[in-house]
Amino acid sequence: MGIVVVNPGALTLVEDLGRQGWASLGLSPSGALDRQSLRLANLLVGNPAGVAGLEILLGGLRLRFVTASTVAVAGAEGIVTLNGAEIPLNQAVRVAPGAVLDFGAPLFGLRYYLAVQGGVDAPKLLGSSSTDMLSGEGPAPLTSGEQLGTGRVSAGNGLVPGKGSVPGTDSVPTHGAGHGAGSGAGAGIGILNNAHVLPAIRRAPDPGRAITARVDRGPRADWFDEDSWRRLISQEWTLSPDSNRIGARLVGRPLTQTRLEELPSEGMVLGALQVPPSGLPTVFLADHPVTGGYPVIAVVRRTDLDLLGQARPGQRIRFLG
Repeated sequence: MGIVVVNPGALTLVEDLGRQGWASLGLSPSGALDRQSLRLANLLVGNPAGVAGLEILLGGLRLRFVTASTVAVAGAEGIVTLNGAEIPLNQAVRVAPGAVLDFGAPLFGLRYYLAVQGGVDAPKLLGSSSTDMLSGEGPAPLTSGEQLGTGRVSAGNGLVPGKGSVPGTDSVPTHGAGHGAGSGAGAGIGILNNAHVLPAIRRAPDPGRAITARVDRGPRADWFDEDSWRRLISQEWTLSPDSNRIGARLVGRPLTQTRLEELPSEGMVLGALQVPPSGLPTVFLADHPVTGGYPVIAVVRRTDLDLLGQARPGQRIRFLG
């Protein structure tokens, strides 16, 4: 085993890009809430974009590496240290045997993504190693003392190495990559040895600013009055502390349902904006139930869901539709 979990932090999960197409078995897609950040971290260390990494909620994770490796951290922005020295985010860093990697509380965003060269070796269910917190399927959350294995991947997929700033390591810089607090939106296009291009480095959301997510009308938008649609896209909603990987619960002026008959349970999709009797919507995230009996007024576009996966409780959210 290549890695020992010294402290698992608040919640650290094994996640890849999920298992698509198994709603008939009652399984949500699951996978990383911030898919772009997991892809970026994987590509930085020479992995295929979709292999399993770690999703680290609110920091606190401490890992000890038994064997040498190369790692990259993306997503949330905060202080991450290797043997006590801060390492850059959004860059590949080589790790020596015995080194200890620590994740501080994020200053921006909510979830770090750690990629390890070769990927995290975890059992697969229907082609994915992702943890599904609703069904309980997939690997259990990490615990203290647990040992993690890593897979193997061709080193030919990596970035051209560069000298790092942490003693005893090398880091692989990308153009425009920032210090430990991350880098600007649109920065960080890196060229791989095999001519693949890294996705742009996107800043984690500033907790003091509103997130904007695009929506399309849902299949039950006609169950609400027209003022409710205007209210949905004109007000700033607040992310509830009750939010999790299943759904982002929103607080604001309630929406008004005009059709009051019972709606039979129907299929739900990722990003569905479901409205219960309270009138306060929930955006379904990666571990969402595959059926539901409340009307869906809108659906958040897939490319904007990554931002919701990094939103902190109390964050303001606006919908554009």
